[in-house]
Amino acid sequence: MQIPIESLNLLMLNVGLAHHDGDWNWQQVSSPFTRIYCVTKGEANLHIHESPSLYGNEQVVRLTPGHLYIVPAHTVHSYECSGLFEHYYVHVYEGFKNETNVFEMYEFPTEVSAEPGDASLMESMCQRHPEAQLPESDPRSYDNTTQFTDYVRRYNEMPLWQKMELRGATLTFFSRFMRQATPRVWTRDERMAKVLAHVHDHIYEDIGVESLANVACVTKPYLIRLFKKEFGVSPLQYINQKKVGRAQLLLLTEGMAVKEVAYRLGFNDHSYFIRLFKKITGITPQEYRKTF
Repeated sequence: MQIPIESLNLLMLNVGLAHHDGDWNWQQVSSPFTRIYCVTKGEANLHIHESPSLYGNEQVVRLTPGHLYIVPAHTVHSYECSGLFEHYYVHVYEGFKNETNVFEMYEFPTEVSAEPGDASLMESMCQRHPEAQLPESDPRSYDNTTQFTDYVRRYNEMPLWQKMELRGATLTFFSRFMRQATPRVWTRDERMAKVLAHVHDHIYEDIGVESLANVACVTKPYLIRLFKKEFGVSPLQYINQKKVGRAQLLLLTEGMAVKEVAYRLGFNDHSYFIRLFKKITGITPQEYRKTF
């Protein structure tokens, strides 16, 4: 299933040129926005961790001039730089029009060759939007709830022409990776595909397992068995995981009270929502908002 281009709600929050001399060595970085890099000088290493532990399995990518690199949102990663290193950076937040995002639908390559003019386009964006540059490179200075919310608010308050210009550039950079992206195949069972689509499209509603069984045209017990066999979790567990994931975004971007977030996502009992959030994430919604 291909994502309609009009559903791609990509917000360019930051764009700038960074100069480093052995000082780009941040560890265990994870953000709600996607990073795109265009290297112009020097080399560095990007460590993409497959587990929360720094010493877990990881992918090491050598960053070199003439290439673009992408780090999806919520990817735990670290940097290693021992000399001169210069790169353009673009931070993109995928605002939510629906639950399914582009990284759920496609597997993206981490590295692609830059097209002629990519660096020039980034340079132009830096010159035309100097307010979008980061004050400093340390993620701790900008990767927090206050700054992130400010960046999203700044984008939303931009005039239409500016949003159009930034969106055009963002789509251009994403297209470089999309050309080599491969669709993720979650299931070959058409009934289960309809069930997943129903959950995604009705994430703000109270979704019952019975309604999912009706979508799949099977009995409730059969749906539960089939769903768990296909995805490894029960339908209710999947629904709760998706709702908590959306709650995390709302807590960071909407400035809503926890009770409002719970009701927005179809929970009639906000105390139950808090317990569920903690069960899945290990912390309460209030703690999540404070620690980010």
